[in-house]
Amino acid sequence: MAERKSSSVEPVEPSFEEAMAQVEAIVQRIESGEIGLEQSLSEYEKGLALLKRCRGVLDRVEQKITDLTAQMQGEKR
Repeated sequence: MAERKSSSVEPVEPSFEEAMAQVEAIVQRIESGEIGLEQSLSEYEKGLALLKRCRGVLDRVEQKITDLTAQMQGEKR
């Protein structure tokens, strides 16, 4: 009998822009009062996770820019 491969798909993380749009939507829902307290807390937690992802993206981009700038300056010498 042939072994069947698992079809589990890893969740795709949102892009920086998608994550920021989701955070903005969460803030709007919480501030408008359109969701209850418990759902607000759940949305807040989701927003924090999205912001953590965004911070990671920004940190990686900043490091890449620093590395590229140092590399370019090294080539000028």
